Amino acid sequence: MATITASMVKELRDKTGAGMMDCKSALNETGGDMEAAVDWLRAKGLAKAAKKAGRVAAEGLIGLSGDDKAAALVEVNSETDFVARNTTFQQMVREIAAAALKAKGDVEKLGAETYGNTKSTVADTLKEMIGSIGENMTLRRTAYLAAGKGVVATYIHNQVSPGLGKIGVIVAIESTGDQEILKTFGKQVAMHVAAANPQAVDTADLDKDLIERERAVLTEQAKESGKPAQVIEKMVEGRLRKFYEEVVLLQQPFVHDPELTVAKALEAAAKDVGAPIKITGFYRFALGEGIEKGESDFAAEVAAAASGS
Repeated sequence: MATITASMVKELRDKTGAGMMDCKSALNETGGDMEAAVDWLRAKGLAKAAKKAGRVAAEGLIGLSGDDKAAALVEVNSETDFVARNTTFQQMVREIAAAALKAKGDVEKLGAETYGNTKSTVADTLKEMIGSIGENMTLRRTAYLAAGKGVVATYIHNQVSPGLGKIGVIVAIESTGDQEILKTFGKQVAMHVAAANPQAVDTADLDKDLIERERAVLTEQAKESGKPAQVIEKMVEGRLRKFYEEVVLLQQPFVHDPELTVAKALEAAAKDVGAPIKITGFYRFALGEGIEKGESDFAAEVAAAASGS
């Protein structure tokens, strides 16, 4: 039997917002499997959310570069927001985003790309910046999309400077129709993605493991009703449809007109464009998402610095 430590219980509590004893029970029931414990708490109605935003570990900026035919995103992290507001750091992220157009979504290749008009690589420039500013920085990820007969729409939320912000979105939309109208609609879709945070364009694109995991949780919840198996099955399918409306782009209510789904908005836009429209892909980068910030005792840090330890 797995040993359940206090740190494991705390981690589960931070993820779910559930009580300490409930978290301990969940870990005991699942043999210390953290993901299974989250699902156990959800099934029992004890977890506040499937995923908890928590405190973001990374500061920095999302950078965006490109045009209507191809665009790239990068996330460059720093330890503090002070560095993110530094114009030198901002210029570096801007240059890295420009280099990302050549890397086409490969972060290792991006690190090896030439930085701006220098002879240095992106990776070497980042190391130099770390030494200069005295704060750790990382090139976390990059993404790239291109459109043949259509456009790549882009959007930066919480923009601090052109092409730099806290959330970045690129969306590839294919259509042979009016490209100017398509650009306008594409911008709306990109803003929708920033706000609604879909996980996939269509249900078929959703991670199968994610679907099965959700189905398992919903089944356990439905069993609590004590109803017959065939009724439980219908309950689960109904709740799965609701889940799809939350995470699948085409099934989400369109933020610009909640009376329409994105799919219906797509049909309406196709009439204006004069040709069918298809969303072929998207990426949404939110600064620091999925990274947990370690707790620190500021007073203890100051005391340690003062004592020279």
